[in-house]
Amino acid sequence: MNKLAAVGEERWHLPQHAHIIVYESEQGDELLTIYDCGAAQKPPSAQVIGNLVRVRAEHELERTVTGYVVSMREKSVLEKQDDDHFVIVSDGSD
Repeated sequence: MNKLAAVGEERWHLPQHAHIIVYESEQGDELLTIYDCGAAQKPPSAQVIGNLVRVRAEHELERTVTGYVVSMREKSVLEKQDDDHFVIVSDGSD
């Protein structure tokens, strides 16, 4: 289930108010569930298994019992680094 707009090879656009819920498993891998907006009452736009290793865009981070929530504060891009590593970078188009 990936309904994110592609912006290149292994790169996807994240809206300014995207929320990424990161569930950390005991095995060390993570499940990333991506919502267009934390306030919107709609299903997630994407779910990916991998590790979110870095966020290089304006955001807020909140720790939870099962992982953490990344609340984006600017347009950004989710980039796949390799088979199971992802980073989020500023869109830079503004």
